Amino acid sequence: MSKDTAPPLPAPLAVPVADSHTHLDMQATTVDEALASASSVGVTTVVQVGCDLKGSRWAAETAAAYENVHAAVALHPNEAPRIVLGDDDGWSKQGARTAGGDGALDEALGEIDRLAGLPQVRAVGETGLDRFRTGPEGMAAQERSFRAHIEMAKRHGKALVIHDREAHADVLRILEEEGAPDRTVFHCYSGDAEMAEVCAARGYFMSFAGNVTFKNAQPLRDALAVAPLDLVLVETDAPFLTPAPYRGRPNAPYLIPVTVRAMAAVKDIGEDALAAAVMDNAVRAFGLDGRAV
Repeated sequence: MSKDTAPPLPAPLAVPVADSHTHLDMQATTVDEALASASSVGVTTVVQVGCDLKGSRWAAETAAAYENVHAAVALHPNEAPRIVLGDDDGWSKQGARTAGGDGALDEALGEIDRLAGLPQVRAVGETGLDRFRTGPEGMAAQERSFRAHIEMAKRHGKALVIHDREAHADVLRILEEEGAPDRTVFHCYSGDAEMAEVCAARGYFMSFAGNVTFKNAQPLRDALAVAPLDLVLVETDAPFLTPAPYRGRPNAPYLIPVTVRAMAAVKDIGEDALAAAVMDNAVRAFGLDGRAV
């Protein structure tokens, strides 16, 4: 089977759920096709997440056009240092970029701020810190961008969507220093059970992706086991992090049921109960009341 072959449709969920984090603009299908296949298995709404100016504008436009698509807008943690420092040696694996300095970052943040005020934009993110791809020289820009996004989310009354890769302590520290928004979501939660208890104490949502199904992901399953049910979300991060047994093949919102069933097993509850909980949590986290879910 080719790694480019889309996995088959899973059995539908009886209780509708939301994909709390997806990138439709990076997937091979059209938006209509992606939403139709998702809806056919009980995934009735998605949060489309922007990672740069182009992607954030696209997310806002798509959410305006589709009632069951909700937008999140931001400069990804690795985008901020690319704007400031450029990328002349290919570190970001996203093409060459000329350094723009702090002024260029301020300009880009201003555009994200404008988008964040739109009614179809339900969250500011994904923002945060990434120690995996950005080296020490880029951390100042990354942190400045993160703090600016936190302020935006609070001022606009939107959820904050966190990207935290190998930076747990610093992400938690900055959230504490700045004061986290009322609704803060750790996208693709990657911490351990101890961190999950910290997040729970602070009321942060923890969104689990397909990697919770991976054989080597026992620490993630341990974290899910202790995470309060009313703070748990499910996501694809599609086209990335396709759940087992389809790991390595293209991910899409229609594969959410595979992850929901794995999560229900970890939580030792029925899949209907898990689905109902994560949908209710998505409505609360992203302020979806009054919009199609």
